Amino acid sequence: MVASHELVNVSGVRGGIPIARMRSLYRIDEVGRKLEKLPQREHENLRSTYERMLEKGSDRFQVKPSGLPVMDHLYDELPNFSEVLDDIKRQLALCEDSRDALEITPLLLLGPPGVGKTHFAREFAQLLGTGMGFISMSSMTAGWVLSGASSQWKGARPGKVFETLVDGQYANPVMVVDEIDKAGGEHAYDPLGALYSLLEHDTAGSFTDEFAEVPIDASQVIWVATANDARGIPDPILNRMNVYEVHAPDRDAARYIAAKLYASIRAAHDWGNRFDEQPGTDVLERMSEMAPREMRRAWMTAFGNAKLAHRSQVATADLPDAHLRRTPMGFMQ
Repeated sequence: MVASHELVNVSGVRGGIPIARMRSLYRIDEVGRKLEKLPQREHENLRSTYERMLEKGSDRFQVKPSGLPVMDHLYDELPNFSEVLDDIKRQLALCEDSRDALEITPLLLLGPPGVGKTHFAREFAQLLGTGMGFISMSSMTAGWVLSGASSQWKGARPGKVFETLVDGQYANPVMVVDEIDKAGGEHAYDPLGALYSLLEHDTAGSFTDEFAEVPIDASQVIWVATANDARGIPDPILNRMNVYEVHAPDRDAARYIAAKLYASIRAAHDWGNRFDEQPGTDVLERMSEMAPREMRRAWMTAFGNAKLAHRSQVATADLPDAHLRRTPMGFMQ
C-alpha cells in the first residue's frame, strides 16, 4: 500500500535533519470510491473529509536525519532528561547514514507533576521538525479521540491520529499523549484501545480510523506519552514503550535551569536589556524551590515587579510567593 519516493530537501529544521522522502499514506483511488458511494445530501462531514484527502493528496514528507541533530541545548535546559536524550541520540545515530527510516521506540515519560515532561515532549518534536499532534487525556471528552467515531453517530469526526497525518505535512509526526494515566473508564469503550495497534509498527501500517474507514499508514508516527503514575496504564501499552522515570532536578540543576531561563527571557525581549545580565544567587536559590514549569511565570512576575520598582535587578521580594504555600518538592541530594 505504501510507496516511498525520491529524496527532497526540507528547510527550516533545527539540528541537521533537512532530508525527507515522500511517503504515500493512503490510496487515492480508495478514497475516490468511498466518496462516490456516499448518498447525495448526506454525510456532509464525511464527504468533506474525503474531498480534503483528495485535494491534499496522499504524499507526505518522511523526515530522516542527514546527521545527528544538535541536542546540547536540550541537555542544558533539561538536565533531568539526560537518560531519555541519551537513548534518543543512540536511535538517531543508527539511521543517520543508512537507508533506514527514522525509527524511535515509543517513549513514556513517567514522573511527578511539574518536572517538565510535557515541555520535553514539545521540545523533542521541535528538534525533529516533523510537526506534532497533542492529545490531553485529562481533558478528553470522548473515548474515540484517537481512533475516530463511526460516521453514523451524530457529531462524529475523525480521530486525532488521522487528522494529524492528513492535515499535516509529515508522515512521521510526533504524537504526544499527555497524562495517559488519566484515561479513565467513564467512556463507552477503552479510549486507549487504538494504541494497541498504533504502537505496533506492522499493524499501524494499515490503521483504519472509524470515521473515514480508509486504511492509513501510521507506522512512522513517533509516540511520546507522559504520566504521573504507571499504575493507571494497561500492561500491553507499557510493554510497547520505553519507560523513563523522570525525577525533579536537584538543587544545582534547578538553579542552572532557572539561570538559563532568566537569560532566555531577558534575551527574547527588548525590555530585557534594562535588567542585569545575571540574577542574584539569593534569587536563584529561591527559584530552585520551584518546579521547572513554574519558573517562567515566576520570572515574568519578578521582572514586572522589578520594573514597577524602577530597579534593574530582580530581588527575592519580586518573586511570587505561591510556592511557599505548598509543600516543597523533594529534591535529590
